[in-house]
Amino acid sequence: MPVFEVHGRTYDVDEDGFLQEPSVWNQDVAADFATSEGVAELTDAHWKVINYLRNYYLQFGIAPMIRKLCKETGFKLNEIYQLFPSGPAKGACKLAGLPKPTGCV
Repeated sequence: MPVFEVHGRTYDVDEDGFLQEPSVWNQDVAADFATSEGVAELTDAHWKVINYLRNYYLQFGIAPMIRKLCKETGFKLNEIYQLFPSGPAKGACKLAGLPKPTGCV
């Protein structure tokens, strides 16, 4: 199993770098994973998206559709890409500690 190591901490990840055990996620984990996604600092806007993704996942067991994410957070898709350069599925879900979304390439 691959391991992601940063700041002296290690995380079990899948082959695409997604956290294997979503239950170990916390804000420090998100900050650690941000370094791998080219996000220097997590702003309130980042946290709005991350927290929405976490809450949705905990409620429904899957990541939300991108259209729903944009509608519920008030961000346009291009704004999500500005926050998470690798996109809502890969970058935002990874920082939120979600498993790799189905259909995510």
